[in-house]
Amino acid sequence: MDIDDETRTALEAAAFRRLLAHLASRSDVQNIDLMNLAGFCRNCLANWYQDAATERGLPLDKAAAREVVYGMPYDEWRALHQKEASADAQAAFAARRPDH
Repeated sequence: MDIDDETRTALEAAAFRRLLAHLASRSDVQNIDLMNLAGFCRNCLANWYQDAATERGLPLDKAAAREVVYGMPYDEWRALHQKEASADAQAAFAARRPDH
């Protein structure tokens, strides 16, 4: 498919917004589960968002980037949704952590 840059960017932005909405609806899925299965998590998305802002000369700190991804302040999301990871999940994460 041959599309112009503006349309491609609009499609990518729409897909990103849909990913954020999907993750918001699946607060039962913990970041450690995402990391273990997919190699990235909500924090990674926030880091990538912050990197993109920085590349464009826009001031965006980690807390603000996380709020974009989580839809609320990170500490609030953690208090509402984060659970203690199982020993198995922690072991799987520890085995893969050097790559990330």
